[in-house]
Amino acid sequence: MIGSLPSKANKLDKQKHYADSLFTAEHYYEAITEYKRLLFFDENEIYNYEANYKIGLCYKSGAKFNDAIKYFKISLQNCSNNKSITKLKTQIVRVNILRRTIPEALLLLSELESTSIEPDSIIYWRGWAFMMHGDWDLAATEFEKISINHPLKVLSDSVHSAQYSVQLAKIMSHIIPGSGQFYTGNYLSGTLSLAWNGLWGYLTINAFVTDRAVEGILMGSLLWTRFYRGNFQNAHDFAIDKNIEISNNAYRYLSTKYIGEKP
Repeated sequence: MIGSLPSKANKLDKQKHYADSLFTAEHYYEAITEYKRLLFFDENEIYNYEANYKIGLCYKSGAKFNDAIKYFKISLQNCSNNKSITKLKTQIVRVNILRRTIPEALLLLSELESTSIEPDSIIYWRGWAFMMHGDWDLAATEFEKISINHPLKVLSDSVHSAQYSVQLAKIMSHIIPGSGQFYTGNYLSGTLSLAWNGLWGYLTINAFVTDRAVEGILMGSLLWTRFYRGNFQNAHDFAIDKNIEISNNAYRYLSTKYIGEKP
C-alpha cells in the first residue's frame, strides 16, 4: 500500500509531462486528450488548475473560443492565487476579444481594474477591445494612457482620421444629390445620382410649370423621390463600406505585421 502511492504519483507526473510535451510541440488536439486523461486519473485534483488552463489554451489556439472560456472558468474555480486568477481572467478577456464579444470583455476588464496589480495590462486589452469593436478613437485614448507614442495609439489615430463620417455623407447627399458619394470617392455613382436627380427634378418641376400637375405629382412621388432617397442611402452605405475596408486593412496589419502581444 505504501509503495503504491509514489507509483501512482509518478504515473500522474509522467502523464503531465507527456501532455506538456505535446502542448509545447503545438500538437493541441492530442494535448487536450492527454490533459483530460490526466484529470480523469487525478483523484486528488492536484492538477485541476494547470490541466484545465492548458486545455483552455489548446482550444484557444484551435479557435474553439467557447470551449476555451469553459475550461478557463473551470481552472479559475480551482485557483486561489491572485496572480493566477488575474492571468486566467485576462485570458478570458482575450478570448472574448477574439470572438468579438466585446461587452463581456469590457465588463471583465472593469472588474479586474480594482484588483489587478498590472494596470497597463488592463488598459492595453481595453484598447484592443475597442479596436476590434471598430471604436478607433476610444482605442487611441486608451493606448495614449500607456504612451503618447504607443504604436497602437498611432495606428488607431490614423484609422480614425482616415474613416468617413456616415452622418456627413448623408447630410451632403440630402443637400446636393451625389455629393455624399463624391465625398466617399465613388465618383461614378455620384455623377449618376446627380444626373438622375437633376433630370427627374427638372421634368417634375417642368410638368407643374406647364400645368401638367397630375404628371408632375406622379413623376415627383414615384421617380424623383425614389432617386433622391436612393441617393442618400447609397452615400450612407458607401461610407460604411469604406470604413469597413479601412478597418480591415488595419486588422490585416495587426494580424501579420504587428509584433506586440496579441489577444
